[in-house]
Amino acid sequence: MPKILPATGGDVVEVILADHRWFEEALRELRDVQSDRAAVLADLATVLIAHAEAEESKVYPALRRKDAIDADEVEHSEHEHDEGNEALLDLMEVEDTASDDFGKKLHELSEALTHHLDEEERDVLNPARTDVSEETRHTLGTTFADERARLIKSGCGDIENVRKLVQQAHSK
Repeated sequence: MPKILPATGGDVVEVILADHRWFEEALRELRDVQSDRAAVLADLATVLIAHAEAEESKVYPALRRKDAIDADEVEHSEHEHDEGNEALLDLMEVEDTASDDFGKKLHELSEALTHHLDEEERDVLNPARTDVSEETRHTLGTTFADERARLIKSGCGDIENVRKLVQQAHSK
């Protein structure tokens, strides 16, 4: 299993991309029936929630202020985070990691997450590369990494917190 990456800052695009590659590796690990699926899922939940929450609170608003992305792109990305959180919760609620249900729910999470990573890399990170100064991207990278680390330390991937985030999304 890939260890949880300590995001240390740098260009926010590169920091976010490093998490994206980590998510892909974690999904591969979860598909492996010989891996410790429960441990991998716990780590994935923690990093996924921290990553999305830090993007929503720190990255998207800054990119919006710089006119790199518009309100529709922010809303779309946040909606996809909500869908991912719901698929994550569905997977976390499967008790038997060797069951067919686990495989089905893993597929649903994988589909939602892969779709979001693709769109975010094209529609959010590319404009961040071209429309935001290198200095701003580095400042934002540090801000994102600090918030991500704070959230990881807080235990944000706990099933009760994921459940709370899903319930909040439903009440929007």
